[in-house]
Amino acid sequence: MMNRTFKTTVGLVAITAMSLGALAACGSSSAGDSDAKGKVYYLNFKPEAADQWTALAKEYTKEKGVEVKVQTAASNTYEQTLKSELAKSEAPTLFQVNGPVGYQNWKAYTADMSNTEVYKELSNPDVALKDGDKVVGVPYVMETYSLIYNKDLLNKYCQLPGAKIKSAADIDSFDTLKAVADDIQAHKDELGVKGAFTSAGFDSSSDWRFKTHLANLPLYYEFKDEGITKQPATVKGTYLPEYKKVFDMYLKDSTTAPTQLSSKTGDDANSEFALGEAVFYQNGTWAWTDLEKAGMSPESVGMMPIYFGVDDKDEGLATGSENYWCINDKASDADKKATEDFLTWVITSDTGKKALSEDMGFTTPFKTFDDVKSDNPLTQAAVEDSKSGKTQVTWNFTMMPSEQWKNDLGNALLEYAQGTGSWDNVKKAFVDGWATEYQNSH
Repeated sequence: MMNRTFKTTVGLVAITAMSLGALAACGSSSAGDSDAKGKVYYLNFKPEAADQWTALAKEYTKEKGVEVKVQTAASNTYEQTLKSELAKSEAPTLFQVNGPVGYQNWKAYTADMSNTEVYKELSNPDVALKDGDKVVGVPYVMETYSLIYNKDLLNKYCQLPGAKIKSAADIDSFDTLKAVADDIQAHKDELGVKGAFTSAGFDSSSDWRFKTHLANLPLYYEFKDEGITKQPATVKGTYLPEYKKVFDMYLKDSTTAPTQLSSKTGDDANSEFALGEAVFYQNGTWAWTDLEKAGMSPESVGMMPIYFGVDDKDEGLATGSENYWCINDKASDADKKATEDFLTWVITSDTGKKALSEDMGFTTPFKTFDDVKSDNPLTQAAVEDSKSGKTQVTWNFTMMPSEQWKNDLGNALLEYAQGTGSWDNVKKAFVDGWATEYQNSH
C-alpha cells in the first residue's frame, strides 16, 4: 500500500472514540473482574476502517466479556494522537507504527511479540518488524504495487503488424517494456488510446506514486547490494540512472504533456486508465475499488513488475506493509495478555477473519487466511506473483528519513519533468537531501 491512507480522502473529522464492553457499571462484571481479565485499548490508524473495528470490538466484548476500546485518529493525525494518548494513564495497549522510522519514535513502548500467536501465524516471519532478535511489530495488511495493465488493450496492441511482443508474458525486462511503450505511443490513434501510460500527475493525490513508490526501487537495489536493513544515515544513489530511465518513459509515453503534470491528480490517472485511454498505470492493489466503480471488469486488468533494468528476470512485484501492530510494553501484564488474546481471536475466528478480509478489504499475511479468496484481481495477481519463485521487491520507502525529503524529491522531479530543472537537482534532493533530513531527525 500502498497504504490506502495515501489516497483516502477523509474529512477533518474529530477523533472518533468508542468504548465498548463498559457494561460493568450496570452490574455485568465488577471493576475487579475487569482488572483481572485485563482490557484492550486499540488506537487505530486507518480512518476508512473505523466503523469495522468498532463493530469487531463489540463482538469480542459480547463473546469474551473483555472490555475493548477502539479509538481512530483522524486522517494524517496519527503520530500526534499517539503521542498524546501514550502520555495518559489509560494509554493504548495496542498501537501502530509504519515501519523502521516510525518504530524509532516509539521503541520504548514496544513489547517483544516473539511469543505471540499473531507472529507465529505469519506465513512469512521475515515480514515482521524486528530489532535484533526482538519482534517489535507484526504487519496485518500486506499490499502490492507495480504496473497495472489493461489486458484488452495490450492484446489489441499485440495484433498490430510489427508489434514488439506476441503477448503480455513477453514483457520481462525494462528494454522490452520501453520498446512496447514507445510503439504503443507511436500507434496510439490506431489503438484508440491517448498514451501508453496514465498521467504522472504531481498533485498531492498522485505525486506519492513517484516520489515514494517509484523512488523505492533505487533504494531497494542499493540496500540489497549493501546489505542494509536499517535506516542508513546516507545513501549513494547508485541506481538513480535506472530511476531516470523509468521516469523518462512515463513522461514520454504518456496521455499528458509534461508541462501539464503539476495539476494532474490521482483521480485523473484512475479515470484515464478506466476509460481505456492508457495501457499502463503505476498503482497498487488498493486501486481496484476505484477501477471497479469506474466500470472495469476483473478480467480486464493484470499486474506486472516495474521493470527497472537490474534483476528483471528475478524481481517480482513490490509488496510490503506500512501497518504494524505493536503491543504497549508499559501496559499491565493483564492488559498485555488481553491484547494478545484479542489479536489471536481477530486472525483466527470466523468473525475476525471476515472483518479483516471482507469488511475491511485487507490482504493479510497470516496462515489462518490461506482459505480466504479475494475477489480483487490485483490481489489475485499479487498472490500468484508471491508463488512464482520471483523475489518480491520490498518496501524500503518506510526508511525514507522524512516527509520533507519526499516533498523535496517530488519538487525536483516535477521541475525536471517541466523542463525548469535538471536531473542533477533530482540527484541532489535524493542523496544530499537524505543526509540532511537524517541529521535533522536524529
